[in-house]
Amino acid sequence: MRLFGLGLALACASAAAQDGKTFAPEQIRKGASLYETHCQTCHGPRLANPEWAKDLRKFPREDHARFVDTVTYGVRNMPPWEDVLKPDDVEALWAYVVTGETKK
Repeated sequence: MRLFGLGLALACASAAAQDGKTFAPEQIRKGASLYETHCQTCHGPRLANPEWAKDLRKFPREDHARFVDTVTYGVRNMPPWEDVLKPDDVEALWAYVVTGETKK
């Protein structure tokens, strides 16, 4: 139930972005900063993909729920981040991944 509730809440929070609307520039900047702090060690600087991690530049843009679940609860070699990142942090990361290196 916990997984469903979080997924539903985050899906609703980002509905505007999923409908093709743009992300707020401050959300993208926050996501870029969070990425640099928490993600680039494994996923590479500025979304540049090392061979051992998922290439986030190719992450399916229609698969927001999978992104949220993976970041929150972890998968395979990726640790869970639910104790470190709040739901709005995960959404900021999503904004950064979706928009790429555009920091606006």
